[in-house]
Amino acid sequence: MGLYRKFVSQTRKPEGVLGKVMVNGMNGGHAKLADWGMSYLPDLKPEKIAELGCGGGRNAGELLKKFPSATVTAVDYSDVSVAKATEYNKEFIDSGLMAVRQGDVSDLDLPEGTFDLATAFETIYFWPGLEKCFAEVAKILKPDGTFMIVNESDGEDETSLKFEKIIDGMKCYTPEVIKDALISAGFTDVRTEHHESKAWITVIARKAL
Repeated sequence: MGLYRKFVSQTRKPEGVLGKVMVNGMNGGHAKLADWGMSYLPDLKPEKIAELGCGGGRNAGELLKKFPSATVTAVDYSDVSVAKATEYNKEFIDSGLMAVRQGDVSDLDLPEGTFDLATAFETIYFWPGLEKCFAEVAKILKPDGTFMIVNESDGEDETSLKFEKIIDGMKCYTPEVIKDALISAGFTDVRTEHHESKAWITVIARKAL
């Protein structure tokens, strides 16, 4: 495997030196996408938020800025990402507003029926089975809780499909596939926003009552 392929493959699970380089670039590289996605969140007053696949931790911090009365649990299965997110959000963690944990979205070790909002930025490409993982998200949400997915790819753009071919375990999904998996996992009222000039998508759904 060439160095470039090794590097871009770190998007799946950052590890070692290359993983640290990748995570260091995630916070800035995904900022505009994440902020665009968050602009579509409905008028919520969440008390507890789960940020799943938190990467470098920037978006977990932005969620606390947007919802200052909430607490955030940020989860990632890469120890490199957990370390970076912990460093990045030290003040929030020290003040008791955030916890950063290592975990697997296919088997979430979080209290059931507890969270008002769950988010997933640039991460579901690597989740091992959408319906199974979405069901895990539904499990930790309260009834009528909100789940937001933000992707740089709409599942049809050429750039992302090229990366899909060289990154093991990566799968780009269309909004229709995401919606079907959400409904199968117990979500309802699924809506999709598509950027006017880019392949970016935001998908927002509610856990059924």
